[in-house]
Amino acid sequence: MDLQEFKLTTLGIEKEKFGKVFSFIDFGNVNYWYENDIRDNADNLLGENKKIIVDIEKLSSFVNLFSGRKMFYYGIDLRKRSTWHINKLAKDNNFNVITKPIQWVKNYLNIELPEDEIKNNKRIKRDESGFYLEMPKCNFDVELTIDALRLMDDFNTITLFSGDSDFAALLRYLKAHDKKIILFYSGRISHRIKDKADLSINAQGIKGLISSIKERTPY
Repeated sequence: MDLQEFKLTTLGIEKEKFGKVFSFIDFGNVNYWYENDIRDNADNLLGENKKIIVDIEKLSSFVNLFSGRKMFYYGIDLRKRSTWHINKLAKDNNFNVITKPIQWVKNYLNIELPEDEIKNNKRIKRDESGFYLEMPKCNFDVELTIDALRLMDDFNTITLFSGDSDFAALLRYLKAHDKKIILFYSGRISHRIKDKADLSINAQGIKGLISSIKERTPY
């Protein structure tokens, strides 16, 4: 058994059991898997200026171990060049990238805030209607679901990288059509999605395979 086979067997991803696998990566969810982690892969405490990120190149190499196709869903924020970079990096690593612009929705604050809190919080803005926070909206549950159904005759197993319970209906449909499901997720997730999976793998279990340590950007 080579190292790659050992990695998959350790995780429970057996090729004989799962057959042809296609992977669907909801990167808007995956991108935040390790944002609150304070320890590295060896369980050492991170420095204050360090953070753990999902490394797209490593993610690609990992998914290549078991998947015949890699679908990548992530929005573009026209205000942030980093989102363009992420999508380009995904394309460079042979993901099939599906993207669209992030929409910003105004959520008005119905409470009075101290003046100093308003001044010190760069996220709070104001227009003629009052103070508000802008919240990003760019879900890909529809696009991912359509692609999974369109391609379902070509795979035996779907690997879903997301803990979003909005995918419960998709997984239920695929199970009813004799498809197997591998679920990668982070933290606590609803039983509505986890109960549909033939194999569930917490993101902490693959942290050493798909993440890197990076300097925090100073504010």
